[in-house]
Amino acid sequence: MHGARENAGALEWSSGQEAVRIEPWGADSLRVRAGFAPLLDDLPGALGERPASADAPVIDVDDSGARITHGELTAEVDSEGMLRFVRSTGGAELLAEQPAHFWWPGPRLYAPSSGRSRRLEQCFRAYGGERIYGLGQHTHGRLDQKGTVLDLVQRNAEVSVPFLVSSRGYGFLWNNPAVGRAEFAHNGTRWVADSARQIDYWVTTGSAPDELLEHYAAATGRPPMLPEWAAGFWQSKLRYRSQEELLEVVREYRRRELPLSVIVSDFFHWTHLGDWRFDPAEYPDPAAMMRELDEAGVRLMVSVWPSVNPLSENFDRMRQEGLLVETEAGVPYHAPWRDKGFDVEMPVAFYDATNPRARRYVWDRVRENYYDLGVRVWWLDACEPEIRPGTPENLRFAEGPGQEVFNLYPLRHVRGFHDGMRAEGETEIVSLCRSAWAGSQHYGAALWSGDIDATFESLRGQLRAGLNVALSGIPWWTTDIGGFHGGDPESEYFRELVVRWFQYGVFCPLFRLHGNRDPRTELGPEMTGGPNEVWSFGAAAYERIREMLLLRERLRPYLMEQMRLAHERGLPPMRPLFVDFPADEGAWEVDDEFLLGPDVLVAPVTEYGSRQRSVYLPAGTGWVGAWDGSTVAGGTTVTVDAPLETVPVFLREGATGREAGSPGGVGLLFDVLPHNR
Repeated sequence: MHGARENAGALEWSSGQEAVRIEPWGADSLRVRAGFAPLLDDLPGALGERPASADAPVIDVDDSGARITHGELTAEVDSEGMLRFVRSTGGAELLAEQPAHFWWPGPRLYAPSSGRSRRLEQCFRAYGGERIYGLGQHTHGRLDQKGTVLDLVQRNAEVSVPFLVSSRGYGFLWNNPAVGRAEFAHNGTRWVADSARQIDYWVTTGSAPDELLEHYAAATGRPPMLPEWAAGFWQSKLRYRSQEELLEVVREYRRRELPLSVIVSDFFHWTHLGDWRFDPAEYPDPAAMMRELDEAGVRLMVSVWPSVNPLSENFDRMRQEGLLVETEAGVPYHAPWRDKGFDVEMPVAFYDATNPRARRYVWDRVRENYYDLGVRVWWLDACEPEIRPGTPENLRFAEGPGQEVFNLYPLRHVRGFHDGMRAEGETEIVSLCRSAWAGSQHYGAALWSGDIDATFESLRGQLRAGLNVALSGIPWWTTDIGGFHGGDPESEYFRELVVRWFQYGVFCPLFRLHGNRDPRTELGPEMTGGPNEVWSFGAAAYERIREMLLLRERLRPYLMEQMRLAHERGLPPMRPLFVDFPADEGAWEVDDEFLLGPDVLVAPVTEYGSRQRSVYLPAGTGWVGAWDGSTVAGGTTVTVDAPLETVPVFLREGATGREAGSPGGVGLLFDVLPHNR
């Protein structure tokens, strides 16, 4: 076949200046790189060293075409360089490239951009009935992403992780951190990089969605084991203004005998952005604070921003040593901010997380000012980075121009804290992040859903956003219980919302309360937000929330078993029904329920005033109502009562008899859920 050949265990095709290389990359997986020759091996991306695989590739080149087979995935290349991916057994088509036009361009476009970069497009065929999941976290309120157009750019509450799981049985990673977009139209799928060096994508297949997730974790990095303490309850509000105010909240938890694992010191606890230290006027004795928290068994999480104020003690040195993000035009500042000591907004810069020296510098300051005091948990806020105006094309990073590498920033940022903690001998590493990219899970990134509204509509969107995060390879996920923007603790609407959100949050991978409650004030160092502790929403809400705190404690052993599977296989604890029931067509239709592990089905109530809802129970097993012990056949839809005291929960029949601690087992969960109250 013209243009095709085997080379060092890969299949290569070329025509004129264009070159394509297809090579095995993990079990049942292939990586494709395409561009103008020679192809580059050192561009930034999510794929590290090639995962080991038991199968050697089989490559055939003849007059009829060329193909490379690796396990259950085969890529076929025709004489025009068009790729088609099929199952090795049976030959069913999974995914195929498609030309944009019968003459020009073909399935791959390399349009001039600037310098050595080009605007790249990669086109694939569209399939009727295909469902697409994953792709990070978005606020559009959909689980199935078919029919959407997604910007490939990091923004607050919009997290770009360019990995998808298809109902056709394949997984796909766009291994390119460039700004661009993904289009999942009915007449074709198109991936676009506004400015990049070459096309790079990865395809995998498997017998079920869990295999796709396992292959993806092997290719981009498995998550560590979640520390047991992190499975407990995390308390936060917009801002505790002092050491004493924070400690008094912990003392109240102890007086009320409520479980508490983490409390948060949020923004403006610092002297200036970029000093990365406690303000002594507000935290006069952080060592004593840490001793009291240790005695209470509570960990302190500290907010660490990547921004650097020009008046910070570190700014001049970081600028001189090239540790800040540069700009292509204008002064090297990236956002306005009203920091301490100013009545107006001041321009601030971001450190360059793609520069290893800059990551070490920031960690050294964090180590000196927080870690050495005993802080071990990090809140990496605004790590998109949150630039204003949103012009990544004006930025220049150590790893490349802004348009080429912008989406990489949160991955490199969390890696800096992971590597710093590892260098100190720490193994329990958790960083709460507002943004992520492919591979962030490997560095202990716990993603939260950003600054969202305090409404039932927002709660409905969170349910679907969290499930897509799970299918993006990130098993540690959380949301601001009650939403972030607003919420009046005296309002009956908000009190019902926060109860329903707690009933959802208790079954999420991480269980965390946060928000900027009314009365709110203008952004600045004086702001604190309204009360946001579990006792802040009235006596009736408090009793229901207290039950959820105690339920979480009973759930923790079961949850930790699921976290071990996430660590070992990349299987997220919270997931859509079809992950465990792929043969049940009805399970693929459900977007407002989820499984926590294999045995607990949760159907959150997301409508104000609702006191019942319909629940689909997957086929293949019976289901037991957690609150009343009733048994329901699988493959059916039932209408269940949902008073404000409870959320619909069902347990897989037979799971309640398993021994506690058995892999994937509920143990005695059925007996400890309060269904006999």
